[in-house]
Amino acid sequence: MKLWHAGITLLALLSLRVADPFLLEATRLNYFDMLQRNHEVVTSDQIILVDIDEKSLQQFGQWPWPRKELAFELNNIPPDNLLALSIILSEKDRFNGDWSLAETLQYYPSILATAPTNQIQTERELHVGTATLGRIPAQDYTLDFPGILLPQEILSKSASGYGSIGAIPDIDGTVRKVPIVVSANKKVYPSFALEILRVAVGDISYQIKTNDVGIEWVRIPAYAKISTLDDGTVYNTYWNKFKRISIGDIRGENIPQGSILIIGATFEGTNIIPTPVGAMYPHDIQANLVKTIIDGTVIKRPNYFSFVELIVQALLGLLCLVLLSRAAVWISGIASLFFVGAAGLASSSFFYSKYLLFDPTWIIISSVLVFSHGAFIQFYNTYKQKQQIKRQFGTYVSPDLVKQLQDDPSLLKLGGERKEMSFMFMDICGFTPISEHYKNKNDPEGLVELVNKFLDLQTKIILNNGGTVDKYMGDCIMAFWNAPLPCNNHADMAIKTSVEIIEATKKLNNELKPLNLPPINVGIGVNTGECIVGNMGSEVRFDYSVIGDAVNLAARLEGQTRNYDGVDLLLSSFTRESCTTGEFTEVDSIKVKGKEEQVTIFTNKK
Repeated sequence: MKLWHAGITLLALLSLRVADPFLLEATRLNYFDMLQRNHEVVTSDQIILVDIDEKSLQQFGQWPWPRKELAFELNNIPPDNLLALSIILSEKDRFNGDWSLAETLQYYPSILATAPTNQIQTERELHVGTATLGRIPAQDYTLDFPGILLPQEILSKSASGYGSIGAIPDIDGTVRKVPIVVSANKKVYPSFALEILRVAVGDISYQIKTNDVGIEWVRIPAYAKISTLDDGTVYNTYWNKFKRISIGDIRGENIPQGSILIIGATFEGTNIIPTPVGAMYPHDIQANLVKTIIDGTVIKRPNYFSFVELIVQALLGLLCLVLLSRAAVWISGIASLFFVGAAGLASSSFFYSKYLLFDPTWIIISSVLVFSHGAFIQFYNTYKQKQQIKRQFGTYVSPDLVKQLQDDPSLLKLGGERKEMSFMFMDICGFTPISEHYKNKNDPEGLVELVNKFLDLQTKIILNNGGTVDKYMGDCIMAFWNAPLPCNNHADMAIKTSVEIIEATKKLNNELKPLNLPPINVGIGVNTGECIVGNMGSEVRFDYSVIGDAVNLAARLEGQTRNYDGVDLLLSSFTRESCTTGEFTEVDSIKVKGKEEQVTIFTNKK
């Protein structure tokens, strides 16, 4: 399994971000909600919410009240305060009290509510002017409706202005964005909140800036530009806290001069609207929008942010892959965690300092998935490598050496390398009498058992001394030192192993003597020199082995032990020179097959 497979995962995640299905959008919106919920609560002294609540219904009867009664309660509000009725008054009062409410509205700066509708309405002339800056009319971009519910004409003429209380829910039903302007039959209407501020400062119009892709901003001259989305909506803020008064308690309240009183229904059965911080009433949403515009805390999400998020997602995903290819998994994990954490912190910083919505959710999720996939590949490859090393060396080197190789495969240079090593060939001398003994007893299984017992004994000695068993050739063992793991005293270890094998064979013979078995004698040849060591074979089947003239000489020396009585170990002058310990006796100078020059041979001093 290759690491680039995780790159395919990254491409799939990038494609998913481009498609932006419901799940991704919902995740992003929930993250934005969390940012709002974690924002410090801001208290407003200027804006007061006046509730038509259950308490007031008990005082004045069921809703809707006669408008004369409503006017009477509103008259309890001190003068020089702005009244904003977040109530649709599109129908005539059944008690003919519209004139009374109209008189009250003339007494205050007052705003009435309108509402977009899917029913075609006969529109009246707009009561306020608009100025569009840009070659494309604003109504080409705004949310457009067939009609709009307007207050009764007598009321709208008495009021200082009227604006839309419409709110557009997102795909999950939560209202995060509120239109600053809407259109009906190609006429532009301001929002309820925008009208409140226009009337509060006494401006006679508002401005709309358009560009080639949509509405850029809306402004009341007395306030800073309100950055909008292309369709004239804005992300509202919901961290504001307002004083609430039941409409029946107004006469007993000390209302500061210049307050903005937004009146709305809160009694049971009133429509409530989901928001990022919980359910709210329509006039709550408008109050938050007014406060947002006053404070200049309009939340912005530039169109190019989606592209930037995609680029960051790609870069962090690639960074995870690069880290995994260059460093250990845990180091890569810490580094990746740092960068995705930085993305999250940057997003929080953008929001709380600049009110910018940057979405790190899919960046983080994508990075985690890409890293997890890459880490799994690395773990899988490491596991596979360790298992391969175990299969390849488990029976040839000691378990400790196998573990070393598994922990640090770099110690094993696969593919072959030239290095100086020591080699040992060990064979049973005089095997024929032993074979004949078991043949006469018609016990081939016993012969195999004896040979295996002998080889197992000698193999353990080799492994315990850091040697590698290269192969078994009948009753012969080939072993070497200084590969796959380095062994600086490989010549000493080869001789030490040979001596221990000879001693172990003598002990084994003592065990076999009561069984009337012929004694086992061994011949051992040891040489030191350069060779090629590595994986030898084909792509289908290969072994870790050695080749070279030095190996052949060790085999020749083992065969020469039969020519010298009482000599069971022969080593070359090359091994003798490489040994740092031990005492040796010169045996002879011989010419072996494949060597033009004679080789001086030694044995250990007994």
